[in-house]
Amino acid sequence: MSKITITASSRVGCIRSNNEDMILVENKYVRSEACDLQFFTENKDRFIVALADGMGGHNAGEVASEETLRNLHFFIHDLPAHLSEGALCEAMVEWLVSINKIISSRGVEDRTLQEMGTTLVGILYYEGNYFWMNCGDSRLYMLSDGKLKQITTDHSLNEMTGVKRHSNVITNCIGAGCTTSFLDFTEFTNDVKAGCTFLLCSDGLSDMVDDEHIEKLLNEGKDANALCEAAITAGGFDNVSACVVAVAESH
Repeated sequence: MSKITITASSRVGCIRSNNEDMILVENKYVRSEACDLQFFTENKDRFIVALADGMGGHNAGEVASEETLRNLHFFIHDLPAHLSEGALCEAMVEWLVSINKIISSRGVEDRTLQEMGTTLVGILYYEGNYFWMNCGDSRLYMLSDGKLKQITTDHSLNEMTGVKRHSNVITNCIGAGCTTSFLDFTEFTNDVKAGCTFLLCSDGLSDMVDDEHIEKLLNEGKDANALCEAAITAGGFDNVSACVVAVAESH
């Protein structure tokens, strides 16, 4: 069993007038604020940490990210006990289909919400095992033995073509008219060890602060708010959100 320490921060940045990002930490929704949480896994059978980067005109992006995270929160806590890995994966795929329909239907009901959508990246702890999920270009990193590694693969034109010129063009998301949405969902329990740190972030961080700098900040023990501040200091062209999950031994 492990001791989990989480810090989360979501900031509007220097250019945008509203924050379309949102973070779910257990039962708390974080937008334009910061929070921290600490607990022991032996006291829980499940928990979810997830980050959503919304997109769309008007305030649609912030509606999509919030709707997705609230729906995900209730879905995870309503999951039956003792699901196999295969059954859990099937349940997550079914959830993705469902949330896509919900986001799309909101756009039909309200024209100001048409084509709204969101990315999603998260870590799920379920009955002793850890899983990561990803849809879009928000990222999950792991810091282990001082070295930073990106775990997720960006669902973007940049990643598909290998040419770094398609800024912010994503190929997969929830909503936004995407009819072929998919969710990367992978068990990674063996990677979650005492001394490891995991970072979930929106592209507002990864576009402004390179991996080498992120690695340095995490090795210095910086929290999520300090990471967001680094992106804002670098220009803060987008909303910026980060969630740092540190794993320690349970004594």
